[in-house]
Amino acid sequence: MFVTPNFVRIDIMNEFLKDVIKLKRRILVVDDEEINRRMLSKILSSEYEVLTAENGDRAIEIITGERELLSLILLDLYMPGKDGYEVLKLIRETPRLKKIPVIVLTSDGSAEVQSLKLGAADFIPKPYDLPDVILARIEKTIQLYEAINIVKATQFDPLTGLYNKEYFMEYALVMDQFYREREMDAVAVNINRFHILNEIHGRIIGDRILRMIGRALKEYAEEHDGIACRYDADGYFLYLPHGEDVYSGLSEKIKSIEDGIIKNIHNRIRYGIYPRSDRKCDIHRRFDCALLACNSIKGDYKREVSYYDSSMLEFEAYSERLAADMDQGLSEGRFKVYYQPKYFIQSEEPYLSSAEALIRWDHPELGMISPGQFIPIFEGNGMIRKLDRFVWREAARQIGEWKRLHGKSLPVSVNVSRIDLMETGFTDEIRSIMDEAGITPEEFLLEVTESAYTEDSDRIIEVVKNLRSLGMRIEMDDFGTGYSSLNMLSSLPIDVLKLDMGFIRNIENNEKNLKMVELVMNIASYLNLKVVAEGVETKEQYKLLKKTGVHLVQGYYFSRPVPADEMEKILLKG
Repeated sequence: MFVTPNFVRIDIMNEFLKDVIKLKRRILVVDDEEINRRMLSKILSSEYEVLTAENGDRAIEIITGERELLSLILLDLYMPGKDGYEVLKLIRETPRLKKIPVIVLTSDGSAEVQSLKLGAADFIPKPYDLPDVILARIEKTIQLYEAINIVKATQFDPLTGLYNKEYFMEYALVMDQFYREREMDAVAVNINRFHILNEIHGRIIGDRILRMIGRALKEYAEEHDGIACRYDADGYFLYLPHGEDVYSGLSEKIKSIEDGIIKNIHNRIRYGIYPRSDRKCDIHRRFDCALLACNSIKGDYKREVSYYDSSMLEFEAYSERLAADMDQGLSEGRFKVYYQPKYFIQSEEPYLSSAEALIRWDHPELGMISPGQFIPIFEGNGMIRKLDRFVWREAARQIGEWKRLHGKSLPVSVNVSRIDLMETGFTDEIRSIMDEAGITPEEFLLEVTESAYTEDSDRIIEVVKNLRSLGMRIEMDDFGTGYSSLNMLSSLPIDVLKLDMGFIRNIENNEKNLKMVELVMNIASYLNLKVVAEGVETKEQYKLLKKTGVHLVQGYYFSRPVPADEMEKILLKG
């Protein structure tokens, strides 16, 4: 399809091989005439370790057994029984053998073309009256093939057989050079939550899935004059001539080869496509854009494909701006902790029970930024850890201050990410924050999202158990948005289920939503768990939730999130 670029200079590689490989290389001489075997052995023995075979069958036996150690085969074409042509054909048709170079030995000059067509690397005529020439040709052939094999070993991903990322990018540039007028699509393919598959089914099954998908993508790329690579553990890139049905074609290809390892594995795969990618843009940047589109639907199981457009680039620039400004915002006091009251409603009149700490950012140039914008960005780049710690310390300090000033204890819940829970010393850090603020575990509640329990679950559960042993209460946040099974729910160390607001929205007009809340209440009652409903906005929602037995609610019906001074007034009113 196109010319292979010269990625590695053969002369430099040969010098490397001379320096590194000190042992004698092993050569197999295949000839039915004993005098020829002896003559070649004498010529070669000073430089090489020589094995001999008197016929084709013996040659194949040695080649099969010594395939990893042979550096070269010297093969006579005309032998009784299995001749050299048959041996050569078998070598070239066997993947594990065809990396061994073969030099043909014959006195028949007309056989040269046919043997080269069958894959011979070179041709040495009989009789062997020029030993120096023979040695020179053997040395050059071995060096060339060793260099080529090293290049191939670094060129391909060993698990899937696809190009690795570096070679893929080089080939993509070559395609641009040879097909200047062709519009090309940059495509990123990724598997949602692949590490969960590995944990549940094991590494062997995980590798089979990666190979299966890799094979499908390679076949699709070759069918459409494109190329494919594996760029990381569970991600792939493709560079393809532009087509309107790229996504559907790729999806159908993966479905067609599914072998039942995991049911509906194709439903876990997401695609990011940068159609008609701009060649003025650096090749790595083009695939960054495809990956940006792919990651924009990460965790969204309703969408499988996303197309890159300029708004994504604008959002990426915006994200980088927020990331760059976060430290300054913390040091200048631009981040504020707001509090949203939670009310207990299973009493004659609802009363203030606790509150949730929520972060707000008053940016000096961009104004008040919604946490829905900056929190996902900081979760993605790991900066959420620093922001979480700010919220924990500020919320703990505020609980202690209200307690000292007014003698009133108001439990406050703070959000904890999976990243936080996985950090060494997390439990000790929480204990230290409470001690410093002079508050008790009953006053400092931790909200952990449901999805956190389904990732690295054993480790997360262990940490949460340690926290509960200190007397802390744990809320499962966003219940109903993750994938925890009922069996898993019964074994999780939690005290409170917090219903996602998606359950509450339109509950007064949607019978199914109401039935789901009633079902959750039955489960919670059986497991002796409290239930919190968030996003409560109307009196009708409040009355229905009270009727179903929901214990606590928060939302605009009672109060939107407010600054600490306003929360203090609510607290003092009781």
